[in-house]
Amino acid sequence: MESYKTIQGTAQAEYEEKKSRFIGQVAHVETEEEALAFLNGVRAANPMARHNVYAYVLREENRVRYSDDGEPARTSGLPTLSVIEHAELKDVICVTTRYFGGTLLGTGGLVRAYTKAAQDAFAAAQTVTFAQCRDILVSIDYPLYDQLSHWLSAQGIQVLDSTFATDVTVEVRVLATEAEAVIAAITELTHGNAELLVGEEAFQPLVS
Repeated sequence: MESYKTIQGTAQAEYEEKKSRFIGQVAHVETEEEALAFLNGVRAANPMARHNVYAYVLREENRVRYSDDGEPARTSGLPTLSVIEHAELKDVICVTTRYFGGTLLGTGGLVRAYTKAAQDAFAAAQTVTFAQCRDILVSIDYPLYDQLSHWLSAQGIQVLDSTFATDVTVEVRVLATEAEAVIAAITELTHGNAELLVGEEAFQPLVS
């Protein structure tokens, strides 16, 4: 299965330009029904808003949709879609709600405002990559924990869980293609004093 990037859950960010409020909201969705439900939820929560511009990209049938929702053509929906495509995200929707502040922004101003609202909203979200991964359980003595923890952090390796009992057990997730190298590095780091249990390869989310 081909890997892809998406986001976890939902996120929101707000941007103001010449008293117009732009509220960007993003969500992980996997079907068009989920995307439209999220859009309708945003609309229902903002009945007094002038516009609810949106764009979504789905793996389902490679579906791509966007709408300017009354803004001048190509000034809002398409820039929102461009943010998604530039970030190489799939199974996401972005809805930007605009409360008009009384000053026209012009086409260039609208493009910049909707682009920034979308960028800020996605920046507030947790990005994950779905790919072939392996989970590794690392059991070590307490004196080795700080060294292992610092190394994992420096390498950007995702820690799923840590259990502190008679020894310390740390569960990590890595790309399947990198598992052997990570195992070798941990073995060297701990001078062979770590017990490693490697899970089966599976298509799972990996925090970016």
